[in-house]
Amino acid sequence: MAAASVSRVAMAALPEPVYQSSPDTMAPLVPNSGRPYNPVVTLNGWTLPWRMNQGVKEFHLVAEPVVREMAPGFKAHLWGYNGQSPGPTIEVVEGDRVRIFVTNKLPEHTSIHWHGQRLPNGMDGVAGLNQPAIQSGKTFVYEFVARRPGTFMYHPHADEMTQMAMGMMGFWITHPKTKHPLIDEVNRDFCFLLSAYDIEPGAATPKVAEMLNFNLWTWNSRIFPGIDSLNVRLNDKVRIRIGNLTMTNHPMHLHGHEFLVTGTDGGPTPKSTRLYEVTTDVAVGQMRQIEFLADEEGDWAFHCHKSHHTMNAMGHDIPTMIGVDHRGVAKKINNLIPDYMVMGERGMADMTEMEMPIPDNTIPMMTGEGPFGSVEMGGMFSVLKVRREQKPGDYKNPGWYKNPEGTVAYEYTGPMAEPARFKAEGGQSMPRKEKSSSDTVVKVKKPSSHSGH
Repeated sequence: MAAASVSRVAMAALPEPVYQSSPDTMAPLVPNSGRPYNPVVTLNGWTLPWRMNQGVKEFHLVAEPVVREMAPGFKAHLWGYNGQSPGPTIEVVEGDRVRIFVTNKLPEHTSIHWHGQRLPNGMDGVAGLNQPAIQSGKTFVYEFVARRPGTFMYHPHADEMTQMAMGMMGFWITHPKTKHPLIDEVNRDFCFLLSAYDIEPGAATPKVAEMLNFNLWTWNSRIFPGIDSLNVRLNDKVRIRIGNLTMTNHPMHLHGHEFLVTGTDGGPTPKSTRLYEVTTDVAVGQMRQIEFLADEEGDWAFHCHKSHHTMNAMGHDIPTMIGVDHRGVAKKINNLIPDYMVMGERGMADMTEMEMPIPDNTIPMMTGEGPFGSVEMGGMFSVLKVRREQKPGDYKNPGWYKNPEGTVAYEYTGPMAEPARFKAEGGQSMPRKEKSSSDTVVKVKKPSSHSGH
């Protein structure tokens, strides 16, 4: 059995495609047909509706160019499905027979690979290997049984470099059909995909040939402060499903709680292998499912722990100026350029305060205003909001946490004693045979190109 083209006559019987353009997190789609399950919440996304047709769950995906708001004031021209990048989440139940119609409105051919699924070889979606490519204007149908529960993805397997760099991807959740010994019931179930883009400040379309120097690190094609918070009730059991379709790994770190990795691409993990963590690495092409008890009230940061992945539109060629005294040079430059400002000699935080003009359709490198000032973040950063008063099933943002009196770090204004200091920098395991005549200061400069290698 292989993916097949749909005739013009059969097109009349296709499920009506459903589109979504809002970047907001949509409410979970409670199933109104088929087997019951506890639905997921897609961060800044939605779940694709289906129709039941003689016991088969039918979906309709439309591959097409889309405009995605990555953050307020910044929109990208991407490719995606049904109006958005990433495409809608598909939710089914273990044992469901699933039929997915895929209509291609892209300017080139495409296909869809159902990443991690057990299915007939002809439905695996590798163009040229398992099926003919889906040409522009054509509709193909994929049909298979969702054989095992777990967290999966879908993405093209045709001109993959271009199409995935343009944002073509989506989540797939297969829920267990009965109580599963390795899959616990949870109160909140979130999912999002990691993706990366290189979009020059002021531009809107990604550079699809980029392999290393991405400047936008996203969750569901959103960057902080455009990523919605994860809002839960105190003592909720929470599951978060993460899929990585970037070109590097991401150590995902949650503040204030410990979690267990309960699932991978291969399905639920044996309970004997689960360890409490606060950070777990999600490698390229992998999925990770984490679970924890939200038993600490507050606003808790949740982010990739690679610090340059929590920044926006970075300037890769900016030199490090920390400790450099600009005063003499700045005075001379001011005579020529009255508005010249010194930047970077104390670090990069000044950039969040200067409010310098930036190109249209871009976002500051470090931004976000919290209850105590600038958060100085970007990219893969959001907040887990745990509240006692959050109602079951309510995913609305409760606002900033009101810390109890006496529980916030504060400035010390008392006397400061002179700290004790060592007179030397420490020793060495054994003396050098020849002593250097003078101290050597190492100066490291990042190469600007690969010429000469």
